[in-house]
Amino acid sequence: MASIGSVAAAVAIGEAIAGALPTHRQCDIKIVNECTTYTLCNPRTYTSSGSCATPLPPTVAPLKSGNAVFKKTPHAATGTVGVFTYDLLNNRTNRTAEKIAVMFSVPYDFNLYSNWYAVGVFNKSKECDYDLYCEMYYNTDITFVRGKASGNNVLTCNGKQVTIMATMSDGFQTVMKVRVKQN
Repeated sequence: MASIGSVAAAVAIGEAIAGALPTHRQCDIKIVNECTTYTLCNPRTYTSSGSCATPLPPTVAPLKSGNAVFKKTPHAATGTVGVFTYDLLNNRTNRTAEKIAVMFSVPYDFNLYSNWYAVGVFNKSKECDYDLYCEMYYNTDITFVRGKASGNNVLTCNGKQVTIMATMSDGFQTVMKVRVKQN
């Protein structure tokens, strides 16, 4: 039978190891609208795990940028995983042309999972929900591209009106940079 001292020592060692392991998971996103005719508006988010700590700006005007931060839920063994969308508003006609979508996955356990991301241009009626997240994480389609984060892997998706490009760093606290260019 283990002595109380042995149990206390084992607990202390376990706490020291746990304290040394990075448990904070975060995805910082910068989105740049390089279009002259289109405004990004009506942002929607869906998170499978974690939450939006710094919300997306309500609009990203032509030649402007915005930021958002998604973080893991404190004290939970999950990362931050989700998708967000923006409507692509044509400033000349005041009508939505398409919808852009960005998927991110920063897992808690890097022994089992990796950071993944995807960008896409969809029909304006596409909902930002669990189904969109699953479609962009698990499936393949001509409306989006997905890749494993590495910091230098540029994803590019061409829509009818715009091209969306993105990079994502690989780590516990990732940075994703998204550019939207007019075609």
